[in-house]
Amino acid sequence: MDFTLTPTVEDYRARIAAFVDTEILPLEANPDAYDAHGNISEASLAPLRAKAKSAGLWALQVSKEWGGQGFGKMAMAVCYEEMNRSIFGPVVFNSAAPDDGNMMMLDTLGTTAQKERWLTPIVTGEVRSAFAMTEPHPGGGSDPSMIQTHAKRDGDGWVIKGQKWFITGADGAAHFTLMARTSDDPRSGLTAFLFHKDTPGWHITRRIPIMGPEEHGGHCEIVFDGLRIPDEDVLVGVGRGLKVTQARLGPARLTHCMRWLGLSKRCVEIATEYAEHREGFGKRLIERESVQMMLGKLAMDIEIGRLLVMKAAWEIDQGNYGQKEVSMAKIHIANLLHQAADTAIQINGARGYSTDTPLEWIYRYARQARLVDGADEVHKMVLSRHLGDLGRDFWSWNVATGEGNV
Repeated sequence: MDFTLTPTVEDYRARIAAFVDTEILPLEANPDAYDAHGNISEASLAPLRAKAKSAGLWALQVSKEWGGQGFGKMAMAVCYEEMNRSIFGPVVFNSAAPDDGNMMMLDTLGTTAQKERWLTPIVTGEVRSAFAMTEPHPGGGSDPSMIQTHAKRDGDGWVIKGQKWFITGADGAAHFTLMARTSDDPRSGLTAFLFHKDTPGWHITRRIPIMGPEEHGGHCEIVFDGLRIPDEDVLVGVGRGLKVTQARLGPARLTHCMRWLGLSKRCVEIATEYAEHREGFGKRLIERESVQMMLGKLAMDIEIGRLLVMKAAWEIDQGNYGQKEVSMAKIHIANLLHQAADTAIQINGARGYSTDTPLEWIYRYARQARLVDGADEVHKMVLSRHLGDLGRDFWSWNVATGEGNV
């Protein structure tokens, strides 16, 4: 792996960083910039999105053919980290969850007709989207084999019945991907369906209240009571749902990590700036060894996280799933984000606990990181299974063909 950035990637990184500094960060201190759920308001968001699109900093993750910049995962990692130095950043560049993962999924798996209908409006920012998989007990969560929502064949289409919950972005989304059971086969029993919000046969029962600030559209509970979907809106094919979940969830977990690194760095920036100026008992905080140790540990852990993300991104760019690499990054960076926010609040004292900085926002948001897209324990179990299968080869190196320098 070569971590040297191309001039093109560095140009995007620098321009995104400058955009965040000048256009987005100032809004965080304006109470009018927030909506009722702690995210950027639509009124504040719209002009920023127009500027980002005009600057060519839009939808980096989508192929150029379908309106994006065609970035690979390693290039995305560099830029996403810069985007999320602001709590508002990713959505401005159309790189926020869940649209981010849904666009990558449709770009990779959709037919030309499906991309025209379902992908293009998300890329342009005309609509938002949601991915409906998680269910209440006894349905599926991290284990898709437990999915209870079922689809029954009816003529040239399917009728869906079941229940989903914690569906991010559902309130306000127009385009949905729905995972449902079409047979009891353990490997080919799931199918992915696409549907529009105006299709009858489903409804949101509630927007679930949560501890932290919310993505646009919240986290919703949904009932399907006769939703009809035609064959043309089956993604990949009947019984290919597990392929869809692999293609959708792995890269999306990794892009979460890319963004969380940006938030972790922001926490360090706020803590360092305060420590350099705040004095107590005859010394600035930054001169105290205990504070130096806190900040030094965070700096090291952020760099470890960046290396884990880059290794996983490299694996995916090579055409692999990078499952164990993504799991390692997800565990480490989810916990890192929580620790970075907690440490920054501790260094800032009462100021950190107030809303004078975004630290309390990040702290509340960070707690979900160890749960979303698979809890820590699930990813550790995945790693244990890989270790059992691979043994010492768990830590093997990729070997180039041909001779090279020693």
